[in-house]
Amino acid sequence: MWEARYADAGGYLFGEEPAQMLVENSWVTGSATTCLCVADGEGRNGVWLAGQGLAVTSFDLSPTAVERAQALAAKAGIRINANISDWDGWDWAQSFDLVVAVFVQFMGPEERVRQFETLRGAVRPGGRLVLHGYTPEQIKFGTGGPPFPENMYTPELLSDAFGDWRILRLAAYEREVQEGRGHSGHSALIDLVAEKPVV
Repeated sequence: MWEARYADAGGYLFGEEPAQMLVENSWVTGSATTCLCVADGEGRNGVWLAGQGLAVTSFDLSPTAVERAQALAAKAGIRINANISDWDGWDWAQSFDLVVAVFVQFMGPEERVRQFETLRGAVRPGGRLVLHGYTPEQIKFGTGGPPFPENMYTPELLSDAFGDWRILRLAAYEREVQEGRGHSGHSALIDLVAEKPVV
């Protein structure tokens, strides 16, 4: 489904600019030198993070999206290690200073438990996880994301899942989003930035 969606887009489905959350909260990179961008699509977030000086590794299951990510990096004069992989095919034994997951709400509640566990394991002790997605209120706006309220995040859900880490930001809010044709219009968003304990 995703390969067909990207291939039929005729251009960058979600635009070439990073998620506004990253730009407005550039402090999330902290002292990180390595970064994993999961399900990074056409690379807009990975390329931006590489532009901040991080060594970025990314993956997405769509060959078309990964090809566009590599092209976007080349256009910016930046190098990223962009890979074709689905979630289960990724080598989760690797760990990174920063793990970034933007709009990865394609898994339902049961799968999400495992998804969060793999994300937690990919963060090095002292490193950070960044999650950016939609709240259930997004359904009524219909401006992006899956049409399943159970796939969305709430502050309570994220606090329960990552409350044993140091939560640096947990915010739900609404704003206008213009990120290509894929995300366009008034949106209900949520951010989590959590730091993994060293011990």
